[in-house]
Amino acid sequence: MRRELGSLTKQWDGGGPGAPPIAVGEAVDGVSAQSLKTKYGSPLYVVSEATLRKNLRGFRSAFRSRYPETVVAYSYKTNYVSGICATLHQEGAWAEVVSGFELERARALGMPGSQIVYNGPYKPFDHLLEAARLGVRINVDNLEELADLEEVSGRLKRPVKIGIRVNMRLNDPPWDKFGFNMESGQALEVCRRIHGSKLLRLAGLHLHAGTYLANVEIYKRAITGLLELAMTVEAQRLGDIEYVDLGGGYASRNTILSQLLPGEMTAPSYAEYAEAISAPLKACVKRLPRRPLLILEPGRSIVDDAVTLLVSVVAVKKTPDGRTLVVVDGGVNLLPTAYYFRHDVVAGREVEGDSARVDIVGPLCMQIDVLRRDVSLPPVSRGSILLFRNAGAYTVSNSMQFIYPRPPVVVVSGRETHVLRRGERTEDLVRLDELPAHLAPRSAASSRNGHKTARANGNGRGHS
Repeated sequence: MRRELGSLTKQWDGGGPGAPPIAVGEAVDGVSAQSLKTKYGSPLYVVSEATLRKNLRGFRSAFRSRYPETVVAYSYKTNYVSGICATLHQEGAWAEVVSGFELERARALGMPGSQIVYNGPYKPFDHLLEAARLGVRINVDNLEELADLEEVSGRLKRPVKIGIRVNMRLNDPPWDKFGFNMESGQALEVCRRIHGSKLLRLAGLHLHAGTYLANVEIYKRAITGLLELAMTVEAQRLGDIEYVDLGGGYASRNTILSQLLPGEMTAPSYAEYAEAISAPLKACVKRLPRRPLLILEPGRSIVDDAVTLLVSVVAVKKTPDGRTLVVVDGGVNLLPTAYYFRHDVVAGREVEGDSARVDIVGPLCMQIDVLRRDVSLPPVSRGSILLFRNAGAYTVSNSMQFIYPRPPVVVVSGRETHVLRRGERTEDLVRLDELPAHLAPRSAASSRNGHKTARANGNGRGHS
């Protein structure tokens, strides 16, 4: 990936006396961190509606300007807060789901079956039946699903159009857990089996190469291999390929822990991804009987930089070896991606004084609850606000109710703010609990009555 080192004009995680000033966050879209904390509390997820819309439009435009028959299906698992999904659907995004739970969420947001893509290695029969009934694009992962869909077809009394998921060796280690392998001939054999069925119709090919793929050559090889299979299917009249689905995996500007340069310098642009995919597509499409729909399933690259995690400092202390620990009120329960990524962190307001190297740790009773190690911060104290950027992907959807309830999710829309998901309360967390009668606590009244009875009987001493 071409990136000019000369474009690095700031010191990356610099610190100490004389270091460049640390960036100060205005929070989100001009709304101050302090005002957000005052109104909604801390910790807090903050969504930029403007960034969501900008990212979706930019991604789609990069592809459609090169291949107009492109559809963007947002990956729900990345962050399925309803307000986030609804915003992207307003911009024209389809829904990509991997479970019946996500399918229900997409339907509840008004998505028609024709604009939902259903992937994943486990699709229960009832979910397949409902998806097929609605006209959802189902990409089959295994032979058991094929058998289930034949039964679905029988129940619906009509053939069911399907796609198949394909895997091929594109990276190391390969993503060979999913779908049918192309190099071994398994994928083509499955296409022949579908052709031989009177109940199923092959309409699409799907491939998902991995996650956070910053090498666009992987996508070039992936679309080329998928189109070779499509041409074979068409030549042997095994199906009518209406779409090719290249999945997700597009990198955001977050920085992998082991990475030297910041993600903003190494992540490909939308245009670079689009060029790598569209060039072989336009070359091969001339050999197909129709121009297939290109479906893409971005998640991280759309939502990651649209969300900020706001936390507050609760303590500052020293370790025996001289390190400074900044303890904050949100940990890896809210930012599980801190295990893999070096999230940008900035102060919520201007702070006087020289910066210093610190470890930022969360409130959980676990030694591994560390959000950033050896990061430069200006002087902070109890109550100071810190903002973790690129907190939109696999955070809310992977967050844990561990020790603490999960906080609200709010959105900045213009100069207004709205709650997208309220913070959890104790009653939310225990609502599903069941106590057998013999474990139910005695009420205060029964306890008092029992005490009175004991006193009347001689303070509980035995009497015959």
